[in-house]
Amino acid sequence: MPDTPAALEIDDLVVRLGGRTIIDHLSLRAEQDRVTALLGPNGAGKTTMIRCCTGILTPEAGTVRIMGDDVAGACATGRVGMMPQSTGAWSGVRPLELLRYLASLYAHPLPIEPLAERLGLYDFAATPYRRLSGGQQQAVNLAGALVGRPDLVFLDEPTAGMDPHSRRSVWALIGELRDAGVSVLLTTHLMDEAAELADRIWIIDHGRIALSGTVEELTADGESLEDVFLANTDARMHP
Repeated sequence: MPDTPAALEIDDLVVRLGGRTIIDHLSLRAEQDRVTALLGPNGAGKTTMIRCCTGILTPEAGTVRIMGDDVAGACATGRVGMMPQSTGAWSGVRPLELLRYLASLYAHPLPIEPLAERLGLYDFAATPYRRLSGGQQQAVNLAGALVGRPDLVFLDEPTAGMDPHSRRSVWALIGELRDAGVSVLLTTHLMDEAAELADRIWIIDHGRIALSGTVEELTADGESLEDVFLANTDARMHP
């Protein structure tokens, strides 16, 4: 592992819910100023891990450090941003109303207008969140994750439901975030997205890390990233 500062360090994390082990002694490191991709099948534990990193869930065991601080401290000082897969809490609010409210929670938020323009929010600014398409909701979720100027942002399937134009725009924005010194951890089921964006990839299955490396390292034997993913994870559906 390169000797660079860590944005996120997870050590021996354990989460059990409803009598089931969801995260099973998981350890992971995400470097500062880099994009880290977490890949895994549905139900592998990706979202649960992110919830532990953002204070939504408290693990049964293990530690999480963000920029050297604990989760509570990092979140309380606005150093962490999170883009969830979906949210029902925002159902009746309009996009710019929501963004202005979220900006009011931070001492030095990003300017609303350029962020909304960049993510195309003005095109559906008058539409309540619940009536937006899946891709439009994702754009609003992404704006909400970034408005507080986080040092580390978690993006849970950031381009799910987006058309190819929007997806490429988000890819460009994530690259710009990295160049500006923002550390990014994203989950995705899109192998081309992971290959395009990630400086390092971690593959998780059954709550454990199965494999990690750069795209070049993981595909050094001539296999595609999807081949590597399939070989190191279990199918949830069977023909």
